[in-house]
Amino acid sequence: MPQTEKPGTEVIAPTRLRWWTELPLILLVYGCYTAGRLLARGNTSTAVDHGLALLRIEKALRLNAEHPLNRLFTREPWLGIPADFWYASLHYVVTPAILVFLFRRRAEVYRRARTWLMTSTFIGLIGFTLLPTCPPRLLEAKYGFVDTMAQYSSYGWWGGDASAPRGMGGMTNQYAAMPSLHCGWALWCGVMLWRHGGNRLTKVLGVAYPLLTALVVMGTANHYFLDAVAGVFVMGVGYLLAPYVMRAANAVRIRMTRGTSLVAARSDGAVSPIVSDGCQTSAGERIPSQREPRLASGAEPDVSPTDAGDGAPAPAR
Repeated sequence: MPQTEKPGTEVIAPTRLRWWTELPLILLVYGCYTAGRLLARGNTSTAVDHGLALLRIEKALRLNAEHPLNRLFTREPWLGIPADFWYASLHYVVTPAILVFLFRRRAEVYRRARTWLMTSTFIGLIGFTLLPTCPPRLLEAKYGFVDTMAQYSSYGWWGGDASAPRGMGGMTNQYAAMPSLHCGWALWCGVMLWRHGGNRLTKVLGVAYPLLTALVVMGTANHYFLDAVAGVFVMGVGYLLAPYVMRAANAVRIRMTRGTSLVAARSDGAVSPIVSDGCQTSAGERIPSQREPRLASGAEPDVSPTDAGDGAPAPAR
């Protein structure tokens, strides 16, 4: 059944996806993410206190899986080196690749997926700002952690400053550990692979990728277990907020479209094509729509004395 529109309402169809508008938007969000991490550098002692507090909570709850994983990755290079490459690169490769896949093959879900990812990223920036946290690898040696990125730095492009390339450690905030967006983005990728991959292999990858990422971030001593939990929580909040963010963005777009239409109409003198209660003459006079059926049936319209002429009586019926 065709949809009926209420008089005076205006329906604006969603804009078509175009890469030259999507790419700058994604780059802008990533730029805000990078700049936010740099601006959110907190006091070192405060960040260390937060890290030790997380470690105490995990030990009390028997959740501190970081120590055995870190010892394993430190002792076994065949595990530690691939884990370092995983941590340093995959979130920069897999996440954009899935975004491109959705853009090209699943346009109907791309907008919500993109909005979910971006909203969660901004929430993560709030966490970096409010809760600067020292990762396990930067704690004193007495706490029992080894920085595998520094240990195996000769095998990769990174130095001793997390996953940053050598000589560029000053361009990253090493105390932006809570929440772990490595785990958050990996969860987003896993959901997209599971729901929209289209075959059994992508479903397996959708489960394996976030789980392995969680093991990697703990084994390399870059995050605590609770950092990973916080990353999952942030993605959950972003998922719930995404429809509201999309609704607000659509409202802004509609207002901008209406404003552009009004400016264009005023500039060329065109009359608005939207007429709700009747038709409109070129001079702007409105003719009630109720008169149209009577004219169509052949009935003679009412004529007021003013319409008949200067003081002339109306014709008798």
